[in-house]
Amino acid sequence: MSKKSTLSNLQKALSMELTAAHQYQLHASVLSDWGIDILSEQMRKEMSEELGHSDAFMERIMFLKGKPVLKMANTPVMAESLVQMFKTDLADEKEAIKFYTKAAQQAAEEGDIGTRTLFEKIVMDEEGHMSWLELQLDLIKRMGEPAYIAKHMSAINNH
Repeated sequence: MSKKSTLSNLQKALSMELTAAHQYQLHASVLSDWGIDILSEQMRKEMSEELGHSDAFMERIMFLKGKPVLKMANTPVMAESLVQMFKTDLADEKEAIKFYTKAAQQAAEEGDIGTRTLFEKIVMDEEGHMSWLELQLDLIKRMGEPAYIAKHMSAINNH
């Protein structure tokens, strides 16, 4: 089994997940600053899940005797609006799904069932994120942004 492309794909995935985790961390802070505390907490949950993905990729790299490099693929971007936040995240999730699907296929071709399974499991998580983001954009469109925001603010906002 050739580990070179598998390790390269795992390293890219690790960098992508570190970016995603910190992007959600930034979103959580921005949403908290905007007073949208319930949605801020949701972003913190997303951040935690992405960190879990980065852990899984790091462990797999080490299992394959590689050396994980902890660097972000991109710099997180501060959103100016909810719609921009969700659209940017949606594009990132779609990119991740496409890359992880291809990486899973490459791992299978190289006989690395463990890495293939890991990529497939994380694709399923990312599809869940994608579906949630699409729903949020649809809700904003149907409800209007003010009503959507009101739904995601608690009555007691500790801001």
